[in-house]
Amino acid sequence: MTNGYLRIASVAPSHRVADVDYNVSKIVESLRELDAKGVEIAVFPELCITGYTCGDLFHNALLLDAAMRGLDVIADTVSKLNIHAIVGLPMRSEGAVYNCAALIRGDSTEIVRKTYIPNYNEFYERRWFAPAPEMPSYGWFESHGAKIAVEICEDLWTPVPPSCKYALSGAQVIFNLSASDDVIGKYSYLMSLIKQQSARCLCAYAYSSAGFGESTTDVVFLPKTIIAECGTVLAENDRENFLENPYVIADVDIEAIERDRMHTGTFADCAMRHDCVSLNDYYSEPSAYNADYEPVYRKVDAHPFVPPTDDLIDERCTEITTIQECGLARRLTVVGSNKIVVGISGGLDSTLALLVAVHTLKRLGGDVRDIVGVTMPGFGTTDRTYDNAMKLMRLLGITVREIPIVDAVMQHFSDIGHDAAVHDVTYENSQARERTQILMDIANQTGGIVLGTGDLSELALGWATYNGDHMSMYGINAGVPKTLVKYLVRWYAMRAENRELHDTLVDVIDTPISPELTPADEQGNIKQKTEDIVGPYELHDFYLYYMLRYGFSPRKVYMLARKAFAGVYDDVVILRWMKTFYRRFFNQQFKRSCLPDGPKVGSVCLSPRGDWRMPSDASSALWLKEVDEL
Repeated sequence: MTNGYLRIASVAPSHRVADVDYNVSKIVESLRELDAKGVEIAVFPELCITGYTCGDLFHNALLLDAAMRGLDVIADTVSKLNIHAIVGLPMRSEGAVYNCAALIRGDSTEIVRKTYIPNYNEFYERRWFAPAPEMPSYGWFESHGAKIAVEICEDLWTPVPPSCKYALSGAQVIFNLSASDDVIGKYSYLMSLIKQQSARCLCAYAYSSAGFGESTTDVVFLPKTIIAECGTVLAENDRENFLENPYVIADVDIEAIERDRMHTGTFADCAMRHDCVSLNDYYSEPSAYNADYEPVYRKVDAHPFVPPTDDLIDERCTEITTIQECGLARRLTVVGSNKIVVGISGGLDSTLALLVAVHTLKRLGGDVRDIVGVTMPGFGTTDRTYDNAMKLMRLLGITVREIPIVDAVMQHFSDIGHDAAVHDVTYENSQARERTQILMDIANQTGGIVLGTGDLSELALGWATYNGDHMSMYGINAGVPKTLVKYLVRWYAMRAENRELHDTLVDVIDTPISPELTPADEQGNIKQKTEDIVGPYELHDFYLYYMLRYGFSPRKVYMLARKAFAGVYDDVVILRWMKTFYRRFFNQQFKRSCLPDGPKVGSVCLSPRGDWRMPSDASSALWLKEVDEL
């Protein structure tokens, strides 16, 4: 294990029924190939040394003896390599034959017997094998710094798989040796079992099932090699290429597994209730950090908040916006009014808030004209954002109000004795607070609520004016980070009712992100670009996700960022904005401590009443020190 990652493989090499020498040669060949790739543990199919479909040959001494000799050959190979192996074979013991898994670690071999023996439909293993007399008291073994456990095929399909107890006892990775034939619909059900078990047990789960080479007298076995982690499939083979020697490799994140177990308090509660764990079982000394290591066999998404594949676009975006709409609809029913006041700047956040508001009112059977959109041109407003704001309000059919703020802010500058030529924080925040005052007063005037537009990324960085755009009566985007805001607006554009609305939304997406609080440049273009000041939002969203979702240290976040953004940002840029992120995240907690209500939509949220509670004066010294050391 390196930097918290354990490299594992699931393998289903071609084989021949009862041809032990051939099968062993294929296993040895696979082990040498995988060892060269840095794999630390490899699991092979159930009874892979002999083949699963040997039938009554399992009670033939010649086959049983050959299997033991084959195990010795594999063990001898493993002793010369760094890789550990888990292979299946039949073994005689106590006057019976058992379906076993052999865990080979260097010079030692541990044997695990199959707990549950199927004897229904096409399976009749009880004809040859006895079930394990009892489950091991703890069930896990140590391998390359991780705790691993083994179960065999049918064990996974039972109401309470042995892996439940193994995981509660501390096992972080479960390996399953299997021989599962293929019938219509079975594979999707199997995948649901693997994902569910890895999620329920908060573990990694590596599954290997016998493939090409098994007898096809009555059933067919397609090779299946699958690795999942906490409910997510990391790798799976293509079953259609059944003539190949399939294997999959994944770098599973042991640190992430341990963090989830620690964070999910009911996991430890369950373990203690079932007498599976002591208080010290989950602590281990952190391994030395390897700055040159890269989790090659793990996809690191540069945009972890965004749906990973195009086929999830509609499903995920519909789910997110439905959560937002439900939250807003409930708030409106509680206050007894459909009146919504929202500031429209022509930027991403206010655009998303407006779209959600419009769809919510339609769900409630209300009139979208009850939404009052207010555009408030100021010193830095450009024609582009102004035009887009006006188009959006007109195209969506809401009530439009335009209230320029320049005169009011100049009067305020005069009142407090501020030089308008000094474009400092007072200059900027006075505009933000003037806009918020206008929105609040219109809400009072109309009997409605002010809909906040600030997003999760801005909350993380404190990129909001305290008691300005920081405040509202319901923060509809509070759980949506900037990268996801952009994605959602694009999704709305794809579903737009007419071409003009589509084109306007696309232009909003393409507009540089800016609060527009300082004057435009000589050509009338946005001069104050947020990402030039605080850094790229895609980097900050990446840092935010891995800090809050998994509690990773800066050095691990940095390692992942280098992989995710290779060819996009160099190390200097990644570190520069990482330091900005940690500094601002800690320094700006006071703004998050008094946030208005807003809906959580994903696994990461900064509500001071729910997901994130941190003192406003907590020190960032530990985190910044580690960034500096990088």
